[in-house]
Amino acid sequence: MTWLITGGAGYIGSHVVKSMTEAGERVAVLDDLSTGDPARVPAGVPLERGSVLDRTAVDRVLREHAVTGIVHLAAKKAVGESVELPLLYYRENVTGLQVLLEAAAGAGVRSFLFSSSASVYGMPDTDLVTEDTPCAPLSPYGETKVTGEWMVRSAGRAHGMATACLRYFNVAGTAAPELADTGVNNLVPMVFERLDAARPPLIFGDDYPTPDGTCVRDYIHVADLADAHLAAARRLAERAAKGAYDDLTLNIGRGEGVSVREMIGLVREVTGRDVEPEVVARRPGDPAKVVASAERISAELGWTARHDVRSMIASAWEARARGTDGAVRGAAPAAVQPAE
Repeated sequence: MTWLITGGAGYIGSHVVKSMTEAGERVAVLDDLSTGDPARVPAGVPLERGSVLDRTAVDRVLREHAVTGIVHLAAKKAVGESVELPLLYYRENVTGLQVLLEAAAGAGVRSFLFSSSASVYGMPDTDLVTEDTPCAPLSPYGETKVTGEWMVRSAGRAHGMATACLRYFNVAGTAAPELADTGVNNLVPMVFERLDAARPPLIFGDDYPTPDGTCVRDYIHVADLADAHLAAARRLAERAAKGAYDDLTLNIGRGEGVSVREMIGLVREVTGRDVEPEVVARRPGDPAKVVASAERISAELGWTARHDVRSMIASAWEARARGTDGAVRGAAPAAVQPAE
């Protein structure tokens, strides 16, 4: 069996490639490299440069690599940008998925795993968000993920594909320096960037209805997230091999809320950069609190997160302090073991 991983040269995608290949799965990568880095793709893993919007290219890749399962991660993902450029997000995330699903159905692909997001929930009025919590996204990005889930489930039913939609929460950390998050949209690299420039980390609003006034999120280590993708992919492959339809919708989180102010405090402790944060205006589309219930994924896949928040920050900071050749570029923290 060969899995096609779209967006496999990106931050999360490259970790999924690592987890799946190390577990013995055969994979190929399709990435337009708009944000991905070819160096993240391991030697021996085929990398096809192209967009999921290009049906001709997708058909060729599915055919040439005899793809039988797809893990779809390629997407635009910046909440604020989606508010400013909603049509771009609908084209990339919805139309791109439509093209991919049409190609998958035409090629007889039997398993389809869709990377969704906690943004589908919007601002849920509950301590822990379950998969049954109503979806009410606050941004075009979240809307594209809800729409994507509908499309995947409907296509799965119509074309006999086993499907899964993984709603993951806030991703941080790294499993290897060369796979580190180099983007500017996630909290941890944003804080690192400000600290390296000797500027205060930014808090986007401190007047939310939370204990310290800042947004509360559930953070998940990217290595744990990648292992959840592996577990879900294997479940789908098993079901597809039996000719059975499957339709999973699962949260991926730790069930523990951490506020932005608390997270920045941990970053300051790990890095030794004791710089007071600066509070600025809220960003559009940011909910006050979103924390996952991870009971269903544990029951369905036997998956549980292993890493705590401090280890996420420490792994990311160590990667930032080292080049891909392993040479130390700055003061890295001591190794932090995964939480039991």
